[in-house]
Amino acid sequence: MRALPAFALGLLSFSLLALNTMFWCAPLFVLAVLKLLLPFPAVRRRIDPVLNGLATAWITCNDAWIGLLLHGPWDVEGVDELRYAGWYLVNCNHRSWVDIFVLQRVLNRRIPLLKFFLKQQLVYVPVIGLAWWALDFPFMRRHSKAALRKRPALRAQDRETTRRACAKFALVPTSVMNFAEGTRFTPAKHQTQSSPYRHLLKPKAGVLALALNTMGPRFSALLDVSIVYPDGTPSFWQLACGRSGRVVVRTRELPIPSNLCRGDYDGDAAFRAEFHRWLTQLWEEKDRQIETILAQAGR
Repeated sequence: MRALPAFALGLLSFSLLALNTMFWCAPLFVLAVLKLLLPFPAVRRRIDPVLNGLATAWITCNDAWIGLLLHGPWDVEGVDELRYAGWYLVNCNHRSWVDIFVLQRVLNRRIPLLKFFLKQQLVYVPVIGLAWWALDFPFMRRHSKAALRKRPALRAQDRETTRRACAKFALVPTSVMNFAEGTRFTPAKHQTQSSPYRHLLKPKAGVLALALNTMGPRFSALLDVSIVYPDGTPSFWQLACGRSGRVVVRTRELPIPSNLCRGDYDGDAAFRAEFHRWLTQLWEEKDRQIETILAQAGR
């Protein structure tokens, strides 16, 4: 494949992704309709593992064509001791749409299927948006600060979405994935935020806090993942053309403080401050780690 011109390689990669998606989505949609018609916990416990298995097979096939594009192995550490059982809360920095393919590739079959918190608009993406819905990926609405000031009740919408999603996740081992920055890193966003970190945007604690409050005792650990692109952040098209550059992934399996699973993030100011201190420490460590990786890579 790598002998093809970049544009032809990109078209071939995109075609393989589309065909792979259509192939696995056909049985997935049939089972999703069945689950919709029979919304009982006993039915979900039987169907959800099959749905997750179909999604895992989709990821495995994507891994195959991505592997053919790579000019060298990815630099990955911290995944060898992970267990394909139980529940994980996964937290990662966010640079590009490529992050999702990276996370799926390095964590596939090492931990249960990743379930992402997605923007509400993504439910309308052809085919894959419906697949995300069928797999119970939670879709979050984004409200401006002005809208929240006018209608404070809007804050409750995402909280309820998160609670419903986590209640479903509790039935079958799942890895709950969250990009704490809430959006992809860009220099412009970094400057607008006046972020205190060199390589990260400010983290948002709300979804993490609610996930821990809802499912905390079930989580085996927090997986803190850092993704670094020493040759520059690639787009999906660059990945498809075999021009993603070097990819570095570092994963830390960390215990979740039990006290962070019991507090009221919205109603208890002292608990909220404690949660922010914990997340700030994680983010400071992640920022230093990324700086070290870039220095070692010659950036």
